[in-house]
Amino acid sequence: MTDAAAVPERLRLRVVALVSAVLPSVAPVPAPLRKVAAFAPARRARLGGTLIWDALADDVFRGHAAVQVAAIPATDDPLDDAARAWLSREDGWEARVDAVAETLATDDARGEEGRAELARLSAQVAAVQAELAAVRADHRQELDRAAADHKVLRQRLGEARSSLRTAEAERDAALTARDQAVTAAETATRTAEADVRRLRAQLDEAEAGLAAQRRDTRSDRDAATVRARLLLDAVVDAATGLRRELGLPAVDGAPGDAVEAGLAGAAAPLTSAPATQATLDQLLALPHARLIVDGYNVTKAAWPTASLEAQRSRLVAALGPVVARSGAETTVVFDAAESTARTVMPAPRGVRVVFSPAGVIADDVIRQLVAAEPGGRVVVVVTTDHALASDLRSSGCKVLPAHVLVSLLSR
Repeated sequence: MTDAAAVPERLRLRVVALVSAVLPSVAPVPAPLRKVAAFAPARRARLGGTLIWDALADDVFRGHAAVQVAAIPATDDPLDDAARAWLSREDGWEARVDAVAETLATDDARGEEGRAELARLSAQVAAVQAELAAVRADHRQELDRAAADHKVLRQRLGEARSSLRTAEAERDAALTARDQAVTAAETATRTAEADVRRLRAQLDEAEAGLAAQRRDTRSDRDAATVRARLLLDAVVDAATGLRRELGLPAVDGAPGDAVEAGLAGAAAPLTSAPATQATLDQLLALPHARLIVDGYNVTKAAWPTASLEAQRSRLVAALGPVVARSGAETTVVFDAAESTARTVMPAPRGVRVVFSPAGVIADDVIRQLVAAEPGGRVVVVVTTDHALASDLRSSGCKVLPAHVLVSLLSR
C-alpha cells in the first residue's frame, strides 16, 4: 500500500498525529509546516493535518519524521504499529499496513462515526503523549539548570560567609588596636601634661629668680653708673668752665713744629701728623663728640660718577654703622643754594640731613653749626674745602679731609 490515496482514513489520521507530535524536532521542517510547528501538538493535528500529510509525500521528510517518531514510546495498538511501519518503511511494513487496513475496513462497516471518534481520540492520546514527553524533557532541563544554579549559589554563599568571618576578625583586631592606641595616647597625654605643669612651675621659679637677680644687678649697676656719671660730669663741667674762664684757643700741632718748619724753609703746618682713620675713630670716641659732614664735598670724592640722589643715599646709609658704633651726634649738610626743592630723605638713627636754604651755600651752614656749639665740645668737620677748613680750625674744631671719612666708610 504505497499509494498515499489508498491509506485508510484512520491510519492516515494516526500518521498525522504521530508526525504532529514530533514536528518541532524534525530538521529541516518544510516551509509550509514552519508555522504549523509553532502550534500546540493537538492543534497541529487538527489545523495542519492536511499540510502534514501532503509533506509526507517527500521521502526525505518522511524519513526524518520516522526517526523522531521512533523516539516516542510505542503502544500495543495495531493502528499505532501500522502508522509507524508506514513511516519507517521497514521490511514487511506493507503486510503490517495491509493487515491493519483490512481490520479498519471491517471496522468501517461497524460505523463510520465510531471509527472517526476512535481515530480522533487516538490522535489526541498520541498528541498528549508527545506533549507529555516534551514537558518531561523541559522539566528535566529546568531541574538541571536549577541544580547548577543552586550549586553556584551555595558556592557563593560559602565564599561570602568566609569573607564575612575574615572581615569580622579584622574588625575585632582593628577595634582592639584602636582601644590600645587610645589608652596609650591618653596615658602619654596625662604624662605630658604633668611634665608641662612641672616645667612651667620650674620656668616660673626661674623667671622669678632671674627677675629678682636683674633687679638687684640693675640697682647695683644704676647706682654705680649714677655715681660715675655724676663724677664725670663734674670733671667735664669743671674742665669746660676752666677753659671758658681762661679763654684758651684751640691748639694744633706741637711746639717744635714751627722750629722744624723754619729749619726746612717752609711755613709752619697746621697739624703735626696726617689725618687717618684711627684719628677719626679716636675723635668720634670722645664724650659728646659732634660730627659735621660737608655732604657733596665727600660724595663727589667718593662716587663722582653717580647721580646726586644716589650720592646722598649712599653717604647717609654708610654713616649709619659709624654713628651707631661711636654714638657721635652727626649732621650731613648738602648744598641746595640754587634749588627751591628740598628732598625728604630717610636717615639712620642718629644721623640728621640738612639742606642749605635758598641763596645760602653749605659752607655757611656748616660755619653756623660750628659757631652754635659750646666751647670745649669736640667738634669734627669733614671737608676738603681749604678756606672753610682754615676758618673752622681757627674756631677750635677738628677738620679732617674727605678721603679719611671715605676710607672709614668703605672699611
